[in-house]
Amino acid sequence: MGRDRPMVTVTERPDAARPDRARAGGPAGGGPGRAVARVLRAAVVPVTLVAAIGLAGVALDRVYAGDLLTRLVSGAALAAVLVSVAARRLPSWQVAPLSVAAMLGATAWSVRLAAAHADLPGGFLDVTADAAANAVPRLLTAMIPVEPAPDTVLVPVVAAWLAGLAGAEVALRAGRVLLGFLPATALYAGAVYVVGPNAEPAVGSSVVFAGLVALALAAGRTPGGDPAAGLPPAVRGPVRARATVVAAAGVAVVVGSAALLGPALAGRIDDRPVDPRRYVPPPRVESLDENPLIRISGWALEPQQKLLDVSTRAPGEGPTTIRLAVLSDYDGVTWRVGATYRTAGRVLPGGDPQAADTVRQEITVAGLTGRLLPAVATPRTVDGARVAYDPQSGTLIRPEGLTPGLRYTVTSARERLDVNLLATADVPAGAQVARVLRVPDGTPERLRRLATHLAEENGAPYARAAAVEQFLAEHYRLVADAPSGHAYPNLEFFLFGPRGGGGQRGTSEQFAAAFAVLGRLTGLPTRVVVGFTARGDGPVRAADAYAWPEVLFAGVGWVPFDPRPRPDTAPRPVEDDFRPAPPSPPPSEVPEPTATPPATPPAATAPGRSTGERGGPTPLLVGFGTGGLLLAGLVLAGLVGCRRAQTRARLGRGDPGTRVGGAWRHTTDALRLSGRPVGGDLSATEVADRARRALAEDTGRAEGSLPAGGAGTGDPGADPVGLAELAGLLNQAAFAPGTLTDAQADRARDVAVGYAAALRAARPRWRRLLWSAHPGPLRWPR
Repeated sequence: MGRDRPMVTVTERPDAARPDRARAGGPAGGGPGRAVARVLRAAVVPVTLVAAIGLAGVALDRVYAGDLLTRLVSGAALAAVLVSVAARRLPSWQVAPLSVAAMLGATAWSVRLAAAHADLPGGFLDVTADAAANAVPRLLTAMIPVEPAPDTVLVPVVAAWLAGLAGAEVALRAGRVLLGFLPATALYAGAVYVVGPNAEPAVGSSVVFAGLVALALAAGRTPGGDPAAGLPPAVRGPVRARATVVAAAGVAVVVGSAALLGPALAGRIDDRPVDPRRYVPPPRVESLDENPLIRISGWALEPQQKLLDVSTRAPGEGPTTIRLAVLSDYDGVTWRVGATYRTAGRVLPGGDPQAADTVRQEITVAGLTGRLLPAVATPRTVDGARVAYDPQSGTLIRPEGLTPGLRYTVTSARERLDVNLLATADVPAGAQVARVLRVPDGTPERLRRLATHLAEENGAPYARAAAVEQFLAEHYRLVADAPSGHAYPNLEFFLFGPRGGGGQRGTSEQFAAAFAVLGRLTGLPTRVVVGFTARGDGPVRAADAYAWPEVLFAGVGWVPFDPRPRPDTAPRPVEDDFRPAPPSPPPSEVPEPTATPPATPPAATAPGRSTGERGGPTPLLVGFGTGGLLLAGLVLAGLVGCRRAQTRARLGRGDPGTRVGGAWRHTTDALRLSGRPVGGDLSATEVADRARRALAEDTGRAEGSLPAGGAGTGDPGADPVGLAELAGLLNQAAFAPGTLTDAQADRARDVAVGYAAALRAARPRWRRLLWSAHPGPLRWPR
């Protein structure tokens, strides 16, 4: 009897040992409603787990094009959780191999779907192997928006499946709901981190994610109230005490963490997220691709080498310019591409310009090597090759390199330039174009003098660019056997070397590089481009390769120039533009004519009659002399009147910004009248510094005696004339139009008038007399 009593107790009260089952609607007291409720409660955790992992795909999809990534990640999460639910009766050690096998099949299907979406060439195995080998670096170097391709979806799909597998096993099999959502939380945080500052904050999806976790915790809580109700009285008390202590400790940890970490986290809400893409270097080009300008001379020596086969469909007729590389950086030795290439899909970012022609090119690589991919500017779609793209220059590379027979198709938006805007177009300034305005140290003085000479009579930016283009085209010879090189010494020899010793001749490399450097010295933002001329459909040979310069104009864009000489034209000597006219000798140095004995003696003069009385031109000379003096006086008076009217118009008419500009021109004209013209490559602060030094030299003061700082420091209080203040007002008028006041314009007028008067007073007396009548300011370009 003693041994049978425990068995009778278990048989008569089964629900006392299993209270949860009875309350949940088990066999002892269940009904249809309770069964449905139990199924719904059991489905909450897996459904919320799938939704949480899908939200990670939504967060990552903010930097992807289209919604394919979200669909693939959500499908992987759903399949992984369903596999774990279906295999819940199997031992846990058998679920993982089964789920991994299913993951491989789902991943292969995702790769095939992404390859078809991206229209990638090649077989399935090759595409899959390439994606597996390059998935992580390409994901972090791809251009935004990222195109869903095998290598950019492989990592998210695999990570979503593994998060679903781990979360389902822990939350459903082990009953640890909070730990089961840890993989999904890590996946979501990783997606937000990968996006970084490249998209708007994921506030909405983060709130939904937290709600899903809370819902799963509420649904996964064990029903029935007190978990110690079915325990013996001796055990019930310690269990309840331990549960109370653990709960209190958890609440204390949460409250303490919120108090300690809350202010620090709240203070970083407005901080810019870290971009993990900066830790992964994008694809780089090799030396020949970094400076393809040095390949021009080699191509010129093998003009019949076949580089490409091109078939072009474009509106209009005539040759098509295919661009290979854009070189924006110059260090005094070599021009470099300096581009940052990001892996791109078929559709390249960037809006199409309003005035553009659509040009479609089908290009087959023949003898061209390297990584740079030729295309008409500016490419918008690329089919047939995986490319990386630099939006700033609009150039392409194929990271794997070019191979003979590679065939691809590019659709480009070729801009149509409005030539009517060029004559009055300005050039941009500021930090955004500092890269294409930078002139490295060590510039030869002869290059600076040449640039000043070319800019002296050409005030408008387009006029300066045209003057540089015309100068190079008229004075230099285009040859195919010139050695490569575009460093400062090479350009100096090209521009000023003896014609008989190899100077003043070069390939398009020297013409383009010289134009770009001279242009920057005159204040023009320039760059060098290397490409080809395609004359219809057919082969592009090495003879079709050349380099050309481009200038950036505000409101117009990059405008190409061609400084090469026209065919069948003989260059003029460079010295013709710099040889001064022979000065006329002063009257005291005019040599007396040598007396020669006349062939016949002169006739004797009649007595009492002078030579001048023989009807000579003396009265006529006197009349012409008097009239000439009167005419000269009228001309001088007219010039003085025009100069004064010009000064009044400059300094007294228009808004404050216009008057400040007039005061600046009055100052620079005074410098030019004193024999010190300034070039267009100097900033306003540098011009003010030169003007201060010029006045110090003319007034006989040493530079060290001037107040410290001067105009070059931008400290008006250290500049007795106020030139630094005038330069500051000019910069304000240029970069903050409409902010000047009448008082500031009056101050600019006083500084300009005072400086011109001081500079004029330092001239000799006869120069002071001609100062006000000099016609130069009336005709000098603005």
